[in-house]
Amino acid sequence: MSTAETPKTQLRVGRLTKAHGLKGAIKLELFTDDPARRFVPGAVFTLQVPTGSPWHGKTLTLTELRWYNGHPVGFFEGVADRSQAETLVKAILWIEQDSAEASLEEDAWYDHQLVGLAVHRDGERVGTVARVDHFPAQDLLIIATATGEVMVPFVKAIVPAVDIQTGIVTVTPPAGLFEELPEDDETADDVEMTDAAANDTDATPVPDETAAPDDGTTPADA
Repeated sequence: MSTAETPKTQLRVGRLTKAHGLKGAIKLELFTDDPARRFVPGAVFTLQVPTGSPWHGKTLTLTELRWYNGHPVGFFEGVADRSQAETLVKAILWIEQDSAEASLEEDAWYDHQLVGLAVHRDGERVGTVARVDHFPAQDLLIIATATGEVMVPFVKAIVPAVDIQTGIVTVTPPAGLFEELPEDDETADDVEMTDAAANDTDATPVPDETAAPDDGTTPADA
């Protein structure tokens, strides 16, 4: 995925998920708490699409936003039928906003606000935000650490707090995300039991009561 000439003042506001009907409408996944402000007729979106997409490097202008069964559906200029709509599925929508304008949305930051922030785990600094990578499924914080870069899913469960004022991003990563987990070794008891079994040469084998006797006769039925 690539974003053509994405300035630091752009804000990700939605993703196109599925063609709707036959007239070019497309269902939306919203990444904004204020769709009435962001998705107005005439709003122009920069598209994040694969480089091989016919929409790469282009913009998309909204003509109308409707709601069907509680789901937002967008109509856009130049998208007249379902076939054209399907070429936009998975595209991420960005809008430009003055970087000096504070975001009114909860848990929303510009990339340039996050880059350079210290990353803390359990009160200890573990690295610095190097960049933010955006993918259809989720965003990733790329953390520069002493041992290299670590990709951290930018979700509330793992990144519970971002404090722009103090310059600290708090993370609660699962074990192994920032360090290699030790390999599971055999316990001392397991080793002793294994060695004992290997050295137990005096053990008497259990006789097989069903084995044929030496006289050539067949054992009686039980």
